[in-house]
Amino acid sequence: MTRVIVVMGVAGTGKTTVGRLLADALTLPYAEGDAFHPPANVAKMSAGIPLDDTDRWPWLDSIGEWMRNRAGLSGGVIAASSLKRAYRDRLRAIAPGTVFVHLTGERPLIEERMAARKGHFMPTTLLDSQFATLEPLQADELGVLVDVSGAPQEITARALAALRRLPAPVT
Repeated sequence: MTRVIVVMGVAGTGKTTVGRLLADALTLPYAEGDAFHPPANVAKMSAGIPLDDTDRWPWLDSIGEWMRNRAGLSGGVIAASSLKRAYRDRLRAIAPGTVFVHLTGERPLIEERMAARKGHFMPTTLLDSQFATLEPLQADELGVLVDVSGAPQEITARALAALRRLPAPVT
């Protein structure tokens, strides 16, 4: 079985940008987790209302299905916030061997990047709820922490180096 990589973190950490760059560097397919949200979730977030677990479970299941399909093929990279341990556990249950790349950074930097984004539905007013929900990767979770300071190419290089230090997947 081939691994699927989930690029996770709060809004504004660069999940999409780094996810695409990682996928290109690893010659793997890329998927944008936001595309799996039903319209009701997007409307809620656009209105500045944080999602609750009831909103997230179907979204996570859709992402998990994509991951399961990719794990049976050549693997893949997907950007998905995966803020709580329970969310990551659910994804791992659907696609065992999943690796998480947790993009981390200081709140002022992330808020600045969020404010500079054009055309994204997530307002900066939801950043506090994102940090409040965040449960960082635990020692028993397969994944790496990657600081988001610097250019996207630097962040991606750090992520690739960290991923290369992980044990090989069991087949």
